[in-house]
Amino acid sequence: MFKMAAVSARTRRESIRVGRQLEWIHVRHEETAAFAAGAEAHLTGRLAVCAGSCGPGNLHLINGLYECQRSRVPVVAIAAQIPTVEIGSGYFQETHPEHLFARCSHYCEVVSQPEQMPRVAEIAIRTAISRRGVSVVTIPGDVAWRRAVDHTKHLPFSEPQPDVRPSDEELGILADVLNQGKKITILGGAGCAGAHAELIELAGKLQAPIVHALRGKEFIEYANPYDVGMTGLLGFSSGYHAMMNCDVLLMLGTDFPYRQFFPTEATIIQIDVQGEQIGRRTKVDLGFVGDIKSTLRTLLPKLDQNHADRHLKNSLEHYRKMRSSLDELATAPSGKTIIHPQYLTRVLDEVAATDAIFTCDVGTPTVWAARYLRMKANAGSSGPSPTGRWPTRCRRRSARRLPTQVGRSSRCPAMAASR
Repeated sequence: MFKMAAVSARTRRESIRVGRQLEWIHVRHEETAAFAAGAEAHLTGRLAVCAGSCGPGNLHLINGLYECQRSRVPVVAIAAQIPTVEIGSGYFQETHPEHLFARCSHYCEVVSQPEQMPRVAEIAIRTAISRRGVSVVTIPGDVAWRRAVDHTKHLPFSEPQPDVRPSDEELGILADVLNQGKKITILGGAGCAGAHAELIELAGKLQAPIVHALRGKEFIEYANPYDVGMTGLLGFSSGYHAMMNCDVLLMLGTDFPYRQFFPTEATIIQIDVQGEQIGRRTKVDLGFVGDIKSTLRTLLPKLDQNHADRHLKNSLEHYRKMRSSLDELATAPSGKTIIHPQYLTRVLDEVAATDAIFTCDVGTPTVWAARYLRMKANAGSSGPSPTGRWPTRCRRRSARRLPTQVGRSSRCPAMAASR
């Protein structure tokens, strides 16, 4: 049903068994457990679980849980608590997890009686799956030692997949605006997952260059003749150029955070399945709530073929020149002993197996991983992956052996926000 990141208090391995269909990932520290659970949820799209002992044990989970919450992956954290009778006395290692984890979770509750556990666990699991985020269940040690309550009746836990799209009236308004636009640019993010075919067809009809946010790279860049690169702090100028020179900017499934990279004169349209994100980053002229795949599938028949392709051609030419200059930096260094990160990243991309996963630290390696790792390698939490999501641990499934880890997993807040 899900995977459990079993953690140890400092050097001892301790595991908590949850559910019958349980797989294990053994790690040596609670902080690593939270990142391992998030990595598993990123890669599989399924629920993962991590646990931490009381006091500093569960506090170590907080960095990883913040990343899981911001990256919208389903994770349940079990936070141990001191004995019930000692709560409120300033007891050894006393904290209040229900307050500490409230800001990085959708559900955070304390179990004070064994009879609570089945229902609280179900609510926590359903919340994490349905809202794509973190649930935290706090269990005092004395409660955990008591006999479990028999609970045989439960509903299966499956991720809801509703068909969410704007109304026909709203789609008509959207189509009218797009049909009148001459210089349209698309900015896509992680919300475009699963909608690659629809996105390419849309760009063809609108003659629109496609810019991607960092977390949209894995879903948008590959096999895309309309791609003009990434924008933002880790992007480059062609994406910025395509956005600043458009008269209509269509934002699809992205919570791209950097306001200085948005155009100020263009008509801006935003479509996102999470309505609270619309207009959060920049002024939006039209906002629609809908899943990108369902929305585009219904919208496409309403669109006219745009024959004004100058904006697209200019954007693609700008991208070609910028790409060429960047690729020159990734060529083999002749007569030099210094290996630049862009060259190393390109070589790794060429020799890695198709299911390889890498991690790297924040900084220069992040930039070059984002720009160079494409279809052949999955990058870790500081670089995008084309097929998985955002793993934080490095795995190798290939017989060819490369170093198993480029660096430690990172927690770059800008990256997590660059959906």
